[in-house]
Amino acid sequence: MSAEKFNGLPAFVRSVETGSFTMAAQSLCTTPSAVSKSVARLEKRLGVRLFQRSTRAFVLTMEGQAYYERVAPLMRGLEGADEVLRSPAAATGRLRVSLPAELSCLLLDPVTRKLMASHPELALDVSVSDRHADLIRDRFDIVIRVGWLEDSSLHALRVASLQLALVAAPAYLRERGTPRVVADLGEHQHVRYRLNGRAYPLVFGDGMSMAIEGRFDADNGDAMRVAALNGLGIAQILEIAVGEDIAAGRLHVVLPDSALASVPVHAVHAFGRNMPMRVRVFIDFVAAQLAAWNVVSSFEPLRAGAGLEEECERTT
Repeated sequence: MSAEKFNGLPAFVRSVETGSFTMAAQSLCTTPSAVSKSVARLEKRLGVRLFQRSTRAFVLTMEGQAYYERVAPLMRGLEGADEVLRSPAAATGRLRVSLPAELSCLLLDPVTRKLMASHPELALDVSVSDRHADLIRDRFDIVIRVGWLEDSSLHALRVASLQLALVAAPAYLRERGTPRVVADLGEHQHVRYRLNGRAYPLVFGDGMSMAIEGRFDADNGDAMRVAALNGLGIAQILEIAVGEDIAAGRLHVVLPDSALASVPVHAVHAFGRNMPMRVRVFIDFVAAQLAAWNVVSSFEPLRAGAGLEEECERTT
C-alpha cells in the first residue's frame, strides 16, 4: 500500500476532533494553512468533500462522517503503537471517557484521587450519562457500558459483573401486599428501565424473563431509585445503586429466593490490540476497583415483609 494513502489523515482526524483547522494545527504543531491544504489534497485524492466550510460554519459532510468513523480507529491504533514503544509504564495524554451514572458514583472519587495522582501526565475528559454513547461518532476513547452488548466491530473487555436486585418501598408493600412467588409480580406496579424506546423485562438468574407493565419508566438508575423509594412500584435495579437503602430498610428485597441475573460491565474501545498505555491503565484501574468493592452483593438483604410494619412507621 502506498504511503501516499495516509497523507492528510492526521490533519483530517485531528480537525474533526478539535472542531477547526486552527485547533488541529496547534495539536499537530503546524499552521492552519498547512492543515487546510493537507485536508484539501486528501479530498482531491478521495474525490469527495469531507467538510462544508464557510466563514461561519465548519461541519462534516455525510461522506466525511462515514470516512472519519472508519479511519479514526486506525489513527488511534497507530498512535497507541508508538506510545507502547516509547514508554511501556507511563500513562500520558488525554483520555475521553463515557461512564454510566451509577458507576460514576463509585469510580470518580478513586479515579480523581488515586489514578490521576499516580499518573500526573494523564488528562481525563469524562462524560456521565446513561445514554449509550456512540464511541466513534461521539469521539470517546473508552465507553464503560453496563449490560449485554449488541454485535459490534468495536473491541470490548469484560471488567466486572453487577448484580440486579428486585426492591420496593415498605409503604408500597404494606399497601399492595408482598409477592410470594414470581407469578404474583404480574399483579403489581413496576418501575422499569427503558432505553432507546425499549422497556427491559425482569430477568432471573435461571434465565427466565418476565415482561411487566410500568407505572414509572426511566433511563437512569437514580430516577428509578427515587421512584421506588416513593412507593411507585417494584424496581429491578442495580444492587450497587440501592445497597445502602436496603441496608437501612428504606427498600426491601422482593422474592429474595428468586435471584435476578447479574449483568456484565464492558470497557468498549476502538484501538484493537495496540491499546495506548493510558487506555490500558484506565481499564485495569476500573476492573480493580470493581473487584475490590465486590459489587456482587455482600450484604444480608432485608427481606420484604420482615419487620415491615415497624419499618414503615420508622420511615413515614
